[in-house]
Amino acid sequence: MPRKSPFYIELSVDESTELNRRATRYTLPYFEVVRAKMILMAAKGMDNDEIAARLDTRREVVSQWRQRFFKERLAGLQERVRPGRPRVFPPRAHG
Repeated sequence: MPRKSPFYIELSVDESTELNRRATRYTLPYFEVVRAKMILMAAKGMDNDEIAARLDTRREVVSQWRQRFFKERLAGLQERVRPGRPRVFPPRAHG
């Protein structure tokens, strides 16, 4: 049974423009493109289950990003500092 999100997304013109730009860029990291698409779909009134199915992800992931955007707007879609040792990529060459 689909659940209705309490986080209704309504975009300003500037937010809509920026999210559309991110959603159509091939040079951005994949996670940024997907997050932008999630919010654009949410703004069109789609529920989390439908968005998750279209983007081949979990409903909980869509719910998390919808909530963060609702509370923090565009800034909420940015990566946050994570605890622990930073990733090392690409692997260091030993020579």
